[in-house]
Amino acid sequence: MNIKLSYLYRDASNYKQFHEVVFANPNDIPFKEILPLIRSRLIDGCWFIAKDWNLPDMHFKEYDWDEEVDHEWHEVESIVETAEAEVQAVSIEDFLEIIRRPVF
Repeated sequence: MNIKLSYLYRDASNYKQFHEVVFANPNDIPFKEILPLIRSRLIDGCWFIAKDWNLPDMHFKEYDWDEEVDHEWHEVESIVETAEAEVQAVSIEDFLEIIRRPVF
C-alpha cells in the first residue's frame, strides 16, 4: 500500500489551503512503523514546515506575506494507507530520510 499525507496551511484569518501527497511504498514498510516516525517529527504533534520536508508550500500566493500574521507552519490533517497511485517523485522511504535530517 502507498502512503497518503494530507495537510493544510491555515492563515491568521483561518482561511485554509489543502494539499495531499501520495508516496510509493515499494519496500512495503509497515504502516505501523511509518506513522510514529512521521508523528515524531511533527511540531507539537501536528505541524511541520513544508520546505524542510520538501513538500509543496500551501501559502496563499495571491496575497503578500505579512510578517505580523503569516507563518511557515503547515498542519497535518491525516496520514493513511491508500491504493491510490503515487504522485510524489520520492518514495516513503526517501521521505522518511528527508524528515529525519536535523533542521537548523
